[in-house]
Parts: sequence; C-alpha cells; structure tokens
Amino acid sequence: MGQAVPALAGCIAPSAPPPYSCLLPSQQRMVVAELFFGRNIRGRGALSGAEWAEFAARIVTANFPEGFTVSDGNGQWQDPATREITRQPTKIVLVAAPPTPDLSVRLSRVVDAYKTRFHQQSVGLITRDSCAVF
Repeated sequence: MGQAVPALAGCIAPSAPPPYSCLLPSQQRMVVAELFFGRNIRGRGALSGAEWAEFAARIVTANFPEGFTVSDGNGQWQDPATREITRQPTKIVLVAAPPTPDLSVRLSRVVDAYKTRFHQQSVGLITRDSCAVF
C-alpha cells in the first residue's frame, strides 16, 4: 500500500488552460468568418463582376455594415454526391465581427441568399475565434 501514493501522484488532472485573452489591450474578441463563393453558374457561365458587386452591396453589406474584405481566388470543390471535381473562380469574403447572438443568422442569410439567387449547391464557410482592432 505504501507504493500506491506515489503512483497516484502522476494521475492528477492538469489544470484548465488560462482564459483566452487578446494580445493587445486595444483588441476585442471577434469571430472571423471566411466565405467562399464559386462564380461558375451551371447552365449560364460565370457570375459577372456587376452581379457580384450588386450582391455584395445588397446582401453582404446589409448583414455586415461594419465592414468586410473581398478578394479573388481560384477554388476547387468536390460534389459529395457525384464525386465530380469542379475548379472555378471564387470570391472570398473575410468578415471580423463581435460574437453577437445574431451572428450565425447573418452569416446564414448571406450563404442562403447566394445559393438561392445563383443556384449554387454550396458556399464554403470557415469560422474561428480571434482578436481584432480596427
């Protein structure tokens, strides 16, 4: 029995990690969302620059009036049903927003509007916790 005490000492659960804090005092907690919008529209060709600008002005700005950044990319996506790989020009939208209760609703509105309006099967969305200051 004298041997059991030293053996149990190694089984102490590690303490919880310290609470997450931002590096700079001026930063605040944010959720960073990256959205990936494929521009090839089945049956009609690529989404035009004017169509994208109108969508961004009406839908993205309405949901994220505080700001966002748009860049161009070249995406690749595999259809889960057919396993077909599609490569296409892509608009990438980067949003940093406070983690408010309505954030998921606003992101969903943007995704759903694009899918419906441009007959897209998917819009990519990546989210992560971060810190930011603007």
